[in-house]
Amino acid sequence: MPDETTDLIAHEDTQKDKYLTFCLADEDYGLDIGDVTEIIGVQKITQVPGMPSHIKGVINLRGQVIPVMDMRLRFQLPPQEYDPRTCIIVTEVAHQTMGMVVDRVNEVVDIPENQVEPPKAQTEGASGSYVKGLGKIGENIRILLDTEKILAA
Repeated sequence: MPDETTDLIAHEDTQKDKYLTFCLADEDYGLDIGDVTEIIGVQKITQVPGMPSHIKGVINLRGQVIPVMDMRLRFQLPPQEYDPRTCIIVTEVAHQTMGMVVDRVNEVVDIPENQVEPPKAQTEGASGSYVKGLGKIGENIRILLDTEKILAA
């Protein structure tokens, strides 16, 4: 009979090397699937005075108040009107929950560790400190983000 530790290890193994990919301004990014709680459509965001410009406000998600960050503004990209493909990726890291507004969610992909390169010095600009690595999928590159660093900032 399996115990909780075995179940937890098996669950972690099934999520290893899996990333939820999304698009911002025609670039593809990825978040560790283990950090993603759910994906929801954009809903009413209540603005909170005095917040940084990239924090759009808060949403009420089934009774839980969650701050929402616009990833375009976080990465100093030009703002864009929300459309039907705009989504909020709800993440949780170290008991901190945050919604991240992205242009569109793509898919969950497997990127084995041996296909992930550490960020290069050239990528360590304004958003570089949030880059965990560069994932290679065929001829394409996904910018893999460190959810914990994004939330901590």
